[in-house]
Amino acid sequence: MGSATHTLDSTLVLGIESSCDETAVALVRGDRTIVAQAIASQEAEHAPYGGVVPEIAARAHAERLAPMLEKVMAEAGVTLAEVDAIAATAGPGLIGGVMVGLVSAKALAMAAHTPLIAVNHLEGHALSPRLADAELGFPYLLLLVSGGHCQILAVEGVGRYRRLATTIDDALGEAFDKTAKILGLGYPGGPAVERLAREGDPKAVPLPRPLKGSSEPHFSFAGLKSAVLRAKESGAHSDADICASFQQAAVECLIDRLARALNTAGPFPALVVAGGVAANKAIRAALEGFAQRHAMRFTAPPLQLCTDNAAMIAWAGCERLALEGADFAGDPLDFVARPRWPLDPAAEPVRGAGVKA
Repeated sequence: MGSATHTLDSTLVLGIESSCDETAVALVRGDRTIVAQAIASQEAEHAPYGGVVPEIAARAHAERLAPMLEKVMAEAGVTLAEVDAIAATAGPGLIGGVMVGLVSAKALAMAAHTPLIAVNHLEGHALSPRLADAELGFPYLLLLVSGGHCQILAVEGVGRYRRLATTIDDALGEAFDKTAKILGLGYPGGPAVERLAREGDPKAVPLPRPLKGSSEPHFSFAGLKSAVLRAKESGAHSDADICASFQQAAVECLIDRLARALNTAGPFPALVVAGGVAANKAIRAALEGFAQRHAMRFTAPPLQLCTDNAAMIAWAGCERLALEGADFAGDPLDFVARPRWPLDPAAEPVRGAGVKA
């Protein structure tokens, strides 16, 4: 293994991400340098259906991954023999897509006699702010918001996560996408809702704030999504006002739940947001204000590291190598892809259908 003779900063990890509808490959060094990366979106393939079709996603991953691997390696000017580990998303996610990336990583690891690192996709998001921010140390309070997940976690170290809240129904990114679908804004929905919200009045539509003020620590967005449908069907509101009001309701729910988590599990030196919804500028601004009010440092990864990408998976591999040391032989090649994989397996089950990982 290369890292036995290299310093941590020179460690080079190849990352593969294929858990949903982005095929991604990246090479990242332990000094936080993204040496090369490529991301192929599948928006055009899924747009006619208003959401991700798992079979189409898996097929696209299978077609695109090998050429992208070749492109990234060529751009970086390195060979597999120079790579210290191969990190791939092993779950959670759409199982067909996860298997495409993981099987490819296993084949490369076997051929190059290089350690395989099976990465939890959520851990990739959770650690991604540390790729962009060398000053961010443990512990920190993490809001993980994406199309499939909405959680608050105490991040205490690599592989050490304490779940403080999760969603009992829809994730916030899912609610954004469904709002866009209700309004006919197309796919992907999150950016479309955010754009139209800038033209609307956030106080125009009386929408609920599910679980706001509740002693229950979790999130709920199904009722908010249903209220959006009723508002649209009423014909009494413009789409811009619905988007602005929906986004404001979502922001208030996030801030309320974070305040509760901070009161019960804090204090924390830093508040971190990660995941695809972290790209939303209104949400970022509200979270930054919350952090300032509570004397916390606020950190969010750059926009290109918010959505699914392979740099965060490679960085999670770097973090794992640093934790395990030079003698780490990697994860077993028979590691099984997982459609669900909680960051905190000891967390209590929640009511509803919100246990998505």
